[in-house]
Amino acid sequence: MRNALWIAATLVPMSMSAFGQTPDSLTFEVASVKRTPPPGPNDRVFYGPPLGGPGTRDPGQVTWASATLRNILTTAYDVQTLLITAPDWLLTERYDIIAKVPAGATRAQVNVMWQNLLKERFSLVLHREPKELPVYELTVAKSVSKLKETDDPNIEPLALGARPLRAGPGGALALNGSGAFFSILPTANGATARMLARALPSSEIASRLANLLRRPVIDKTGLTGKYDFTLEFTLDTTGIALPPGFPAAADNNASDPGSDIASAVEKQLGLKLTSAKGMIDVIVVDSAEKVPTEN
Repeated sequence: MRNALWIAATLVPMSMSAFGQTPDSLTFEVASVKRTPPPGPNDRVFYGPPLGGPGTRDPGQVTWASATLRNILTTAYDVQTLLITAPDWLLTERYDIIAKVPAGATRAQVNVMWQNLLKERFSLVLHREPKELPVYELTVAKSVSKLKETDDPNIEPLALGARPLRAGPGGALALNGSGAFFSILPTANGATARMLARALPSSEIASRLANLLRRPVIDKTGLTGKYDFTLEFTLDTTGIALPPGFPAAADNNASDPGSDIASAVEKQLGLKLTSAKGMIDVIVVDSAEKVPTEN
């Protein structure tokens, strides 16, 4: 599991007012924004979601380490990564952010604060364009989902720097926080991928599948809970840069070897991916500054 990528995001509906303020005036009380120092040759690098804020043990402060502007955009505008058109550096330049949240703010209002922080500190300008794109529609297969609702729907995201995995019941691996842990293991039959997820709503399941399929996924499941699951499938590694030192070969230990993502999702999760076309708003970044304005 040492060669793995952990991904998590929080997607929430947006509200446009707080404390009598307009959306343009919704801001963090204080925000420190600094470029992330380059990691040393032996440093452990862990990219995760923002920590803290409304609904957590630290509602008054949000900390986001090694965030890219594209990461922030996905949270601020509740949009899948594939629906953002932006310069390449928005995915490579990283920033450490500590922001103080006004008392009583909601998650939706904090998302608007992220939007305004991008405008104020990075001079980010964007617009939306409707486009007809190939998509996948995610539905419940045969009206029966195999997803298991989590036993802790209020669990917080995994803390940065913490060990992501622990031994669960029966010795199976489990996450120490909400989110998803993604690992790839090369095998004689191709790359076996495993996604271990905890407390994910269907919207976030769709977002993660979109990243793997490299196509937007529209959540049409109607599911309202948060779910724990393990998904195993054969990964198409075309265009994927595997980590240095990745093992050359190993036994195929996927529970469903040879299954592509769509087949695995239906067999293991009881969900169905259907190819379609749809008109979707795409966010286009017109301009932004790499160096944020001073704190």
